[in-house]
Amino acid sequence: MVHQHSSQPRLSPSSDTEDIAMLLAPRLAHFAGVARTEHVTRAAQELQVPQSTLSRAMVRLEQDLGVDLFARRGRTVSLTPVGRTFLAHVERALAEIERAAEEVRADADPTTGKVAFGFLHTLGAETVPALIQAFRADHPRVRFSLVQNYGEAMLEKLRAGELDLCLTSPVPDAPDLVGRRLDEQKLRLVVPADHPLASRRRIRLAEAADETFVTLEPGYGMRRITDDLCKEAGFKPRIAFEGEEAETLRGLVAAGLGVALLPPPAFPRPGVVELTVTAPRAVREIGVAWLDGHQDTPPVAAFKKFLLSRRGSLLPV
Repeated sequence: MVHQHSSQPRLSPSSDTEDIAMLLAPRLAHFAGVARTEHVTRAAQELQVPQSTLSRAMVRLEQDLGVDLFARRGRTVSLTPVGRTFLAHVERALAEIERAAEEVRADADPTTGKVAFGFLHTLGAETVPALIQAFRADHPRVRFSLVQNYGEAMLEKLRAGELDLCLTSPVPDAPDLVGRRLDEQKLRLVVPADHPLASRRRIRLAEAADETFVTLEPGYGMRRITDDLCKEAGFKPRIAFEGEEAETLRGLVAAGLGVALLPPPAFPRPGVVELTVTAPRAVREIGVAWLDGHQDTPPVAAFKKFLLSRRGSLLPV
């Protein structure tokens, strides 16, 4: 005997998709269990729910969908053609949920879990590889998902849950983020090798007031630091080129297109001379940031503790 529905309201075709998913999701595993056993009592035993609860759940599911999923003969049931179609989709959805659960459990595993770690381009050649190598001496199987970007972009990825931690400059000061200073890096005035200043070893930044500068684009931490240091030295820099990467700027300097304030290179660059800036004090702070209130997985907590332990010795001398 085919079950006759009561006059419960059904989902209209115009119902919001997200609302439908939230309504149906808790019942999908129960539906799959009944469909697999084709017996309400056996399904209730396997799923460890009362039989009456399971029966009501299936009736309500059919009412909400507005279709008959089962043909009923006592406690024995069989899928209707519509029910078989629905089951195929439900099994794929449940399998995807299981895969997602396995993935997040794996990422949180203390031994083999994953850390999503962001860092500035200028830290990628030497600093970050050395950090990860040192950390993995005690955590050899922890995996890393690495992202190189400029500071503001990484902070947005933290807020979006795409990163667990990031090394950035300056250290962020925002109510939703936690920032900890780890180290500082001296900045240099980089000039072409044939520049009149190239014979110098040290320079006051005010002496470069008439020079043309090449800088990173607005939004980059180094651009903000450059503007602030020049202002402190009493001038506004005359900017000829803006770029996205420090080594590109060094190439522009080598080509004679301007001077630049930059952190030290990972490897010496021909065609340029790097001058120590004696005034104002030209440094950039490097810090680690994370989302305030976010619960760390064991591998993230271990790597955060490791980074904080490197305070004052993060960067190569």
